[in-house]
Amino acid sequence: MRILVTGSSGHLGEALARTLRDLGHEVIGLDIVEGPLTTRLGSVAHRATVKRCMAGVRHVFHPATLHKPHVATHSRQDFIDVNLTGTLNLLEESVSAGVESFVYTSTTSVFGDALVPPAGEPAAWITEDVAPIPKNIYGVTKAAAEDLCQLFQRNQGLACMVLRTSRFFPEEDDDRNARASYADDNLKVNEYLHRRVDIEDVVSAHLLAARHATTLGFRRYIISATSPLQPEDMVALRASAPLVVQRRVPAYAALYARLGWKMAPGIDRVYVNARAREELGWQPRYDFSSLIERLQNGEDFRSPMARLVGAKGYHAEVFAEGPYPVE
Repeated sequence: MRILVTGSSGHLGEALARTLRDLGHEVIGLDIVEGPLTTRLGSVAHRATVKRCMAGVRHVFHPATLHKPHVATHSRQDFIDVNLTGTLNLLEESVSAGVESFVYTSTTSVFGDALVPPAGEPAAWITEDVAPIPKNIYGVTKAAAEDLCQLFQRNQGLACMVLRTSRFFPEEDDDRNARASYADDNLKVNEYLHRRVDIEDVVSAHLLAARHATTLGFRRYIISATSPLQPEDMVALRASAPLVVQRRVPAYAALYARLGWKMAPGIDRVYVNARAREELGWQPRYDFSSLIERLQNGEDFRSPMARLVGAKGYHAEVFAEGPYPVE
């Protein structure tokens, strides 16, 4: 089966292309830069390029995007061109080509200001029912592209799914204070409690979304690691995260002490993946509890796919203030 994967030189694009190729599919990998799984060079913003890639394609996976790290280095028009016009090009050409399913990779960043409650309030329990309040051009264009997918499912009958993924990139955090306060692995493992997911699990969610797209119709799903935290934890979690985590995952404390790691003093939001697990049958393998067990056994907490894809960076240049500039 011929499948188009956009952004095939990026983290998720490469992981998707590798997995689909290993499953025996013919993968058309489209990206603006060369990569081991990229077969066509070009931008989704160029309609003719998209059209040339679509011949014989049965399924489209669309993770190509300008990301949050590009907000300070690219114009708003760049974001419109790539994230919005690029998605529109793909949707229209998918309809013309008779594509069976279209899976759009969105982001939990669309929630924006809804993610951080006012001081003194409980941590936010983030489900798909929370209304997004985008706070930058990245969030605005990703949310608008989601709406385009919904429009094409409703009006053109294109089976579309939207997956709002949480963090899976291996690059260092852009927050200078976070980098100074935690070892990088420590910071990332902490995030599996509330806002991180392994790329192998992201890939499996995409494959399931494509499989169920024609029967479920349009859906939006949060794709994040299954958290051991519960709604009743949200008040204490904001101010006393170590105590809450100790109650939910008692084994973590001794391991962290041995590694010289520390838990965040407070956590402000938890992404909830229940709908994806229930409706897609998604079974993410990498969560905070399983990572604690892996680390106890001396294993790497990252999946084989995460280690294979590795870090890629977001810019050709190096910035003195961190892995990428923040607007």
